[in-house]
Amino acid sequence: MSQNHPIVAITGASGAGTTVVKQAFQQIFRRENISAAYVTGECFRRYDRAEMQALITQKQEEGRTLSPYGPEVNRFDLLEELFDSFANTGNGKLRRYISKEEACGESSTPEGRFSDWEALPENADLLFYEGLHGGVVANKWTRRKMSASHNPKVIIERRNNGKNPAKNTGVDVAQHVDLLIGVVPVVNLEWIQKINHDRDTRGFSTEATSRHIVERMQDYIHFIVPQFSMSDINFQRVPIVDTSNPFIAREIPESNECIVVIRFRDPARYDLPRLQELIDGAYMSRPNTMVISGSQLKQAMDVICTPLIQELVER
Repeated sequence: MSQNHPIVAITGASGAGTTVVKQAFQQIFRRENISAAYVTGECFRRYDRAEMQALITQKQEEGRTLSPYGPEVNRFDLLEELFDSFANTGNGKLRRYISKEEACGESSTPEGRFSDWEALPENADLLFYEGLHGGVVANKWTRRKMSASHNPKVIIERRNNGKNPAKNTGVDVAQHVDLLIGVVPVVNLEWIQKINHDRDTRGFSTEATSRHIVERMQDYIHFIVPQFSMSDINFQRVPIVDTSNPFIAREIPESNECIVVIRFRDPARYDLPRLQELIDGAYMSRPNTMVISGSQLKQAMDVICTPLIQELVER
């Protein structure tokens, strides 16, 4: 964490809805006249689109799968280097993964490729990250591709043979983040969103995406889920309509068909009675947990997070 160069990170799995949260924070930054340097998790992939597709094909021929959640595909070390550099100096380097929209615009880099590494904008008030791994903590022993051996004893021996693997080879991105927000739909809703997203934007069948969900579950458990125990605030969407079989659902539940469960890691930091007054219909289900209507999500983010952002920048 940094007194002078704060970092805000939004983290959640593919299909969780982190982009919507990013838009809410962009509105806060504009209104409060805050200059933010934006970085997305895609910047820290190991492979561009063509390389990734070639690797997926190779894995399939070998009877193996490739997960987007683990270090096999992501450069956790470079992400931590950026966070560490910005926290200490206000500077750092990043690159961009070029989307279709950017490729059609001013970018000279083709779609699906990475831009060159470049310096962050100067004099940014804070760094804002949105992606899969804003609070990831891992070391190379966390998951030594158990699918290769399926033998937990081998994993334990590898850990014990390292002098201090967590210290010497580990990555702790979370330690650099001043405000970590988790976006966590209940898992059936997350799967519905993922299936619909992949079908509409990538042309994948429901069966293909369902297979990907199963194949990636081990990395999801190791590298995505633990982040939500370290986040300062979790926003969890819970549908109040039937999602018992997400693999046949054709529509994503609307915001008015959900409630949002908000968990505060340190409830003493917040004026919770005041927040309940400001958010229509909010109530506390536990001393650290607030429940609101799904349609109140953007308002809740504004009311809860604006004072936190102001505090970080003023500090």
